[in-house]
Amino acid sequence: VSDPIADYLTRVRNAIQAKHRVVDIPASGMKKEITKILKEKGYILNYKFEDEVGYQGNIKIALKYDPETKVSAIKALERISKPGLRNYSHTDNIPRVLNGLGIAIISTSKGVITDKEAQTLKVGGEVLCYVY
Repeated sequence: VSDPIADYLTRVRNAIQAKHRVVDIPASGMKKEITKILKEKGYILNYKFEDEVGYQGNIKIALKYDPETKVSAIKALERISKPGLRNYSHTDNIPRVLNGLGIAIISTSKGVITDKEAQTLKVGGEVLCYVY
């Protein structure tokens, strides 16, 4: 896989489309941080990191749906910075997703954080994806 983050987002998107409860994704440090942010912001129910010796491990993500309407908490996952065209954002022009209703996940020198955290810490970085 040439772009592991896009693969991660596509697996989650496909699982939501198929109405799966749980999705398995090969783990990496960046994917673990993105998963933690999604849980923190209420887009997924839960997650579990399964680390195996000599293997990169797995991330099991329990997707979140509305109990009555069965609509997913995640409406869209959009990859912004791609291997062919990196997208960096300065502190002054960090993007707002849906006028503040969604989040932008940004890789900074302070770690992988959301757009709002980047503004309070006054750091810029690579805009990985939008979630809303």
